[in-house]
Order: sequence, then structure tokens, then C-alpha cells
Amino acid sequence: MREGNSRGREEELLLARISAAAGLARLGRRRATYQAPRTTPGFWRAAAAGARRLLRSVGGRGMRPGARLDLYEHGLTLAVGGRIHVIRYDTTVVRRRRVPSPRGITRAHVLDDVDGEQIVLRCGDFGLPEVWGPVIRRAVTDAQMPPALAALERGERLVFGPVWITADEIGSRRTSLRWARVQRIEILNGSVAVRAAGRWQVWGTAGSGIPNLCVFRALAEHLAGAEEDDYY
Repeated sequence: MREGNSRGREEELLLARISAAAGLARLGRRRATYQAPRTTPGFWRAAAAGARRLLRSVGGRGMRPGARLDLYEHGLTLAVGGRIHVIRYDTTVVRRRRVPSPRGITRAHVLDDVDGEQIVLRCGDFGLPEVWGPVIRRAVTDAQMPPALAALERGERLVFGPVWITADEIGSRRTSLRWARVQRIEILNGSVAVRAAGRWQVWGTAGSGIPNLCVFRALAEHLAGAEEDDYY
């Protein structure tokens, strides 16, 4: 009985900390919560030193009790290992990658939190990744599209890994195309592919996790009418 009360008290304190962090970052109302499966071994996150640093396990004997992902109107919080990471949709960078997991290689979302640390959300870390994954990508796209369009209207160039776009063109390195010539844009075999004049051109690679691909795809659709595929 005491153990149950103690656990309940710990959960209350964690929720209070999460709510305080979300309030400080002005994330708005909580919309959904996803708890980590207690039977899933390990929880992986990116080290702050950089993308090439190996992921390290947090709680090697199993997911730590209370680890949870909370989605809000303007961002999300990740509580794990005694820490609470805060991510805002309007400032984060999202990358899709394949990362190690206890069951092999799996897909993951890598996001930058408000402190600049990269956080890895693997598909198996929380239940229903087919729900929270698209929700996060849509929210990031909705938050970052208006300022991106405003920047393009000011004549700025936006860079997405190996590809850049302006209001008039899309390009990579020394190659560029007017939007009027672009028929379709896809991610093929991990690379950004552009179809123009009935032929495909492969530009760069997305293998390392092209930043904010969801925003790039939405901008391309807006500027060229490119058909959007299900990227998940």
C-alpha cells in the first residue's frame, strides 16, 4: 500500500514538473500523453555533443518508470531519466533517421529541444508512433510554414540540407530549376529527387536526416504543386 502511495506521489510530482516546464515555454494546452512501455528495454537519446556521437541507453534494465511524452498545442515535453526536455514546434529541427534499438534498427524522429540538445524518439519508445509521429510533423509544419513563406517573399534562400529553395527556384550546389519546370519532388532511396521535363534528377542525400523535411515538402507543394506522399 505504501509502495502504491509512493508511486502515486512520484507521478504527481513529475506531472507538476512537466506542467511547469510546459508553462514556462508557453506550450499551451496539453493534447495527448504517451507512456513508455515498462517492458521495453532501454531508452535511447542523442548526446548533446553532436549527431555523430553514439546514442547511449538510459535505464538499461528497462524503461524508467514515469518516462512519458506529452504533446501540447505549441510543442512537446519528454520526461526521462529525471530530466524534462522541452521542444517548441516553431523553433525545433526535425530529422528522420534509422537508429539502433534493442530489437535492431528502427525509425526515429530526432528533434532539437529548446536548449539545443538533440532528442531521439524511436518508434518503439512510446505506443502509437503512427499517431504521434504524424502529429508532431504536422504541428512543426504548421508552425514553421508562415515564417518560411514570409522569408521567401522577402527574397531569402532557405536551405534544407543538400537542397535550397527560393520563391523562384529550387537547387542543389550548382544545379537549379525554376519552379515552373518542376513536375514532382520525392524522396527516393534516401535522396531528394526532382522530376522536370519528364526526367528525374537526384540531388544530394537525405540519409543523414535532412532537416525539417516535412516543412520542405509542404513548401515545395505550395510553390510547385508537387504531389505529397506519405513519408512516415
